[in-house]
Amino acid sequence: MHELSIVMSIVDLATKEAAKHDATIIEEIELDIGCLTGLEMDSFEFAWKQGVKRTILENAKKKVNRIEGRAKCSDCNTYFQMEQLFDSCPNCNSHLAEIISGKELKLKTLVLPD
Repeated sequence: MHELSIVMSIVDLATKEAAKHDATIIEEIELDIGCLTGLEMDSFEFAWKQGVKRTILENAKKKVNRIEGRAKCSDCNTYFQMEQLFDSCPNCNSHLAEIISGKELKLKTLVLPD
């Protein structure tokens, strides 16, 4: 389950950032997770509950922004929404596309106590 390793990486990164500000807890965390990352959100939620136990994120409010998949066709320059990583262009059916958004997986913000 790679979702747990992702959660543990987020915990590690958040802990390091909080330490820079001498914080011992995090009140809120905001994540950007693209729809094309391959991350299974149900598994991620389960891994989150297990992975943050007894950590600086245990009681933090979690906000997840789901970023939709968008691409530009390399053959006809059509911009289109992608549901899956290898969706074809709806205009010309080409599979050659530049992914514009949807692969994000980042820690956007942390809210620390005053």
